[in-house]
Amino acid sequence: MSDKSLSSLARLLSVLDLFNEQHPTWTAEAITGALQVSLPTGYRYVKMLVEAGLLQRVSDSRYTLGPRIIALDHTIRLADPVLQQGLPLMKELVEKTGFDCVVTGLFGQQVLDTHREFGNVPATLSYGRGRPRPLFQGAAPKVILSQLPVASLHRLFDQHGAAIAAAGLPADWPGFRKYYAQIRRAGHYISQGELETHLSAIAAPLLKQDGTVAGAISVVGSVTRMAVIDTPKLAQLVMRAAQEISGRIG
Repeated sequence: MSDKSLSSLARLLSVLDLFNEQHPTWTAEAITGALQVSLPTGYRYVKMLVEAGLLQRVSDSRYTLGPRIIALDHTIRLADPVLQQGLPLMKELVEKTGFDCVVTGLFGQQVLDTHREFGNVPATLSYGRGRPRPLFQGAAPKVILSQLPVASLHRLFDQHGAAIAAAGLPADWPGFRKYYAQIRRAGHYISQGELETHLSAIAAPLLKQDGTVAGAISVVGSVTRMAVIDTPKLAQLVMRAAQEISGRIG
């Protein structure tokens, strides 16, 4: 394939990147303007993506992501080794604790929940599968970042100063590194109203065989409910589940 064809394919696929929570629908003209291509090219891209099921028309002039995305998501779930190996242990953790259990992963610089098992009193969560979570708030993102190589953590520190400050984390690199090193040594993190004021969570990291981080497993419940239980004991349960899942996905 020529460089020109690869460039055209990259622009075509970049149409999908335009769709997000703030902009769930686009017109063909707006897509053309965002990609800075000619109007015939923009319309051709939209037509090709509609034919592939990756876009669909939702009104006379607006488009959104198509049904093929839903089918692909199903396939992703089937192929996810964490879900393949972890679901029985997630269900067991829910049975033992009564709390919701959530699996979270790091994809590039996006933290995404990939699955949730509901407890006795399901928590009201603003985030769920597919909605990016803040990088520096909440139990799952913090245990995931604590497992990153120092160089990778340093890159995040350099690139996200404003978000780090907004999360109340150390604004200097030595302090920032020390903060995550402490979480790494503890093997878990407990958040209390940190991301959503009514929720608490306890998370532990999921590790691949080579020691790199695969994600995190968390139990989530209300702040009031979490306040009256033995959190150290619960943290041990979460860490044991994380270790067993990690062993299975190795």
